Amino acid sequence: MLLLKKFASSAATIILVAGIAGFSNAADRLERIPAKEFPALVQRLSEDPGFFDSDNLVSNESSYLQVCGVLEKLGVKDGVYLGVGPEQNFTYIARTRPRLAILLDIRRQNLLYHLLFKALFERSRNRSELLANLFCRARPKRTVGADRDVAAVLLEFEKAAPSPRLFRKNLDEALAFIRKKCQFPIHDKDASTIEGIYREFFDQQLDIRFRSFGRPGFRFYPSFKEIALERGLDGKFGNYLNSEEDFQFVKRMHSRNLIVPVVGDFAGPKTLRAVANYLKELGETVSVFYVSNVEYYLFQNTVFDRYGDNIQHLPLSEKSLFIRAYFRFPHPERRPGYISATLLQRMTRFIENLNAGKYHSYQDLGLHDYVGSE
Repeated sequence: MLLLKKFASSAATIILVAGIAGFSNAADRLERIPAKEFPALVQRLSEDPGFFDSDNLVSNESSYLQVCGVLEKLGVKDGVYLGVGPEQNFTYIARTRPRLAILLDIRRQNLLYHLLFKALFERSRNRSELLANLFCRARPKRTVGADRDVAAVLLEFEKAAPSPRLFRKNLDEALAFIRKKCQFPIHDKDASTIEGIYREFFDQQLDIRFRSFGRPGFRFYPSFKEIALERGLDGKFGNYLNSEEDFQFVKRMHSRNLIVPVVGDFAGPKTLRAVANYLKELGETVSVFYVSNVEYYLFQNTVFDRYGDNIQHLPLSEKSLFIRAYFRFPHPERRPGYISATLLQRMTRFIENLNAGKYHSYQDLGLHDYVGSE
């Protein structure tokens, strides 16, 4: 972020203006990341992977839509979207229409997961075809109209049966796409991980759920179908699969290599700072940072201060927002029947509170300062 300082000389002011002009020109060029630059950018922004005790192929945050109305009211658009975890990001990307999205996760598995989805989006012309390709079923015989909701799309999709032949065919084509079209170097272990991810979607179908290891049974969490059919506070469907326009926006982002998955630790020494430097080069600011409930584990592992320091390097505006999933503890924003609340917070307010020493626990973080949903 360009720090706001008073310059003692006009020469210093000229340098500042020239710098801003240079950033603007760089931002104007952010229409597509060339295929040959895509893997290099992933490597530039990534750091060594770590471990987390879940596969996280499907979100467990059934409350994820409760902030979408506020995002719309606040006019959150453009800028750069940062996020963590699985395809829940696609709904937030569709709702906030960023110029660039960077998805960072401590697990290399998550990077490979998003490369698989990138391949599936590439060969899917619409929502119905994405579901067919993801779950390895024949494409629906009847094209579902762009004005139909996600319930109608799922109803038509479920008429076909899963096909082992399509699984193998789709997997081979996805791996070829990642290696050739994306020019992304994946070794045998990566290919095996991608196959394992795809196999879970094939075996579990629409009933696939978030799964963790060493914690309570995974059937406690919502299924892919339940997540897709979740409704917002306005009572309407809100998943990106509910809107052909939203789907096509995410597809275009993928096709222009503007959804960039990287391996990174929120409290690590490299990734968030490398992202910050890259965005400054582009002259862009963060519009949204979806952090899920990662901050709970940062407190638990006593590295929250490192994360806070990393956040302060990001280029922000007064409109920059966190999207945070708040589990485990009661919260005024949690709706009856839900195990989490999804919260918004202005990132500049987070920094103010952090530097004022107000965050001693995860409860402080969730309860002290947030944008209400009403």
